[in-house]
Amino acid sequence: MAVSLHTRRPRIRLKFGRLLTHLVLFVGGILWMYPFLWTLGSSFKSVDGFFDEGLSIFPREFEWTNYVNAWNEASFSQYFFNTIFVTVFTVILTVIFTAMAGYVLARKEFPGKKLFLGLVALTMFLPHGYTIIPVFDIVQRLGLLDTLWSVILVQTAGGMVFNTFLFMGYFSSMQRELEDAARVDGASFHQLFWRVMLPLSGPMIATVALFTFIGTWNSFFVPLVFTLGVPELRTLAVGMFAFVGQNSTQWTYLCAGSVITLAPIIFIFVLLQSYFINGVAGAIKS
Repeated sequence: MAVSLHTRRPRIRLKFGRLLTHLVLFVGGILWMYPFLWTLGSSFKSVDGFFDEGLSIFPREFEWTNYVNAWNEASFSQYFFNTIFVTVFTVILTVIFTAMAGYVLARKEFPGKKLFLGLVALTMFLPHGYTIIPVFDIVQRLGLLDTLWSVILVQTAGGMVFNTFLFMGYFSSMQRELEDAARVDGASFHQLFWRVMLPLSGPMIATVALFTFIGTWNSFFVPLVFTLGVPELRTLAVGMFAFVGQNSTQWTYLCAGSVITLAPIIFIFVLLQSYFINGVAGAIKS
């Protein structure tokens, strides 16, 4: 009897600890999601309801026209197209360039490699405010100012270092047997990358694509600076300021625009979450 009581107590403590952990995580998750849920609910509120209902998530009356008005009155259709254009090309260029750089750094040794990687890693800690002036000057000299390609170029360059290290870690964790077999069949270094290693790096491609997609889609500073002279080239993040007037703010339209902006990110993450988890696990393991 004493033995059974002795064995039950740790089990009860374990179950209680798990229950408490799940309860804390559940409450934390609700608090974490509340701002988004409030924004989603407020996007359906009327102007009066937005102020009268306060922090309530559920609107008393649904104003479905908020989304239509936000889409039409603030030129969200044009901003949406601009954002898709910038994001798609930035993701493609970033994945291609960082995959090539990561594979070379993972498989090739050269004198001073550790020092080089350390110096490159330091650039990730430079604030954007310190580098925007020389970058702006380069873009202006290239004749790309006030174009969407300037945003694509700067966004791609900004994501090179971090994503290159992700690919380098992933390729370093992959076995060399496939490469050795391909070399026996006469494959060159470039053929090894394009035909063998890159197709096998699907999880990391999805991870980098997801990181780049989210960062580019939400980017505010770079599109603001490089499309300042042409309002028609604004992205969604910059276009949100169309709802902020000098004397008033269209809060319900602002909430509707926020939901429109966040919806593609949520969809892409749900679509690629399994690849994202596998890619991050592979990079950390190395």
